[in-house]
Amino acid sequence: MSGTNKQITLARRPQGAIRATDFGCRTAIMKPLVEGEFRLRNHYLSLDAGFRQWMNADSGDNYMPAMELDAPVASIVLGEVIASEHIEYPVGSWIMARTAWEMYSTLDGSGVANIVEPLIDLPQYELLAALGPGGLTAYFGLFDVGAPHSGDTVLVNAAAGGVGAMVGQMAKIVGCRTIGITSSAIKCEQLTRELGYDVAINYRATNDLAAAIAVEAPSGINVFFDNVGGAALDAGLLNLAEGARVVLCGTVAAYETDTTPGIDNLWQLITKRASARGFMFTDYGDQYAKAMTEITGWLRRGEVKSPVTVTVGVENTGQAFADMMRGASVGKCIVSLLD
Repeated sequence: MSGTNKQITLARRPQGAIRATDFGCRTAIMKPLVEGEFRLRNHYLSLDAGFRQWMNADSGDNYMPAMELDAPVASIVLGEVIASEHIEYPVGSWIMARTAWEMYSTLDGSGVANIVEPLIDLPQYELLAALGPGGLTAYFGLFDVGAPHSGDTVLVNAAAGGVGAMVGQMAKIVGCRTIGITSSAIKCEQLTRELGYDVAINYRATNDLAAAIAVEAPSGINVFFDNVGGAALDAGLLNLAEGARVVLCGTVAAYETDTTPGIDNLWQLITKRASARGFMFTDYGDQYAKAMTEITGWLRRGEVKSPVTVTVGVENTGQAFADMMRGASVGKCIVSLLD
């Protein structure tokens, strides 16, 4: 099977705040499949802030290489196998894969390429939202790294994002008190009214974030789910309870700067006998089924809401990503490629 494929490419290295003009759009010719390959018709693209890091030059690490200029932008996608020369990926299979911003993807099963069951009573895009990278990152980060107990106080920054919105709700399920940090009064109201956070702090409305956290958590934070790094991480470290667990999930503060913000308060990890650990949701591939079953149950019973911002059209992906990075959206951001 051949044909053409519309792709969104990285046109230049972003400087500072990312813009839609940092991306290009091209039509590529698809080659016929060879033995061991299969082709996805992508239905949805996942927009994840962490991928901004790999748009920078020399940003490759042990998770993935730096993105190449004039090549399709790397992404997690949800698609359906429409042609296959690979026995383990038959036509009709639904796949969550790490591939690119494109209409079609040709894969060989290496890397992230997991078969998933299509949903019956939930929108299919939830396989990239509550049941995908955002929800799974929240689930494994909170329960494996954070290890919350009933009565714990859980602090989450970037709390209105795709991960943070889920973390707070999951923490409430196990009996925790939740404090969310976000960027506007409107988002604070959404956190407390719609997503069940006990308290929300607008970091842009205070000159001393550490003091604002202390007011809401006078006995300290037991679990700190950090999506931001930099000054936001430092402020949380000043408020740890003894034996606290710090979940290192992201460094949004550093993605659009030339330097990585330093951390001044690591001493708190020592004096509070606290731990800090990083992770990736892809570390838990053998546990996806269990996690997805549990999250699906919460969604169906209404115990967890899944806020999703959907943009339609692959040509609008760059703008949607830029909007997400500047905080214009709430919850998980997804691009629909459906006609």
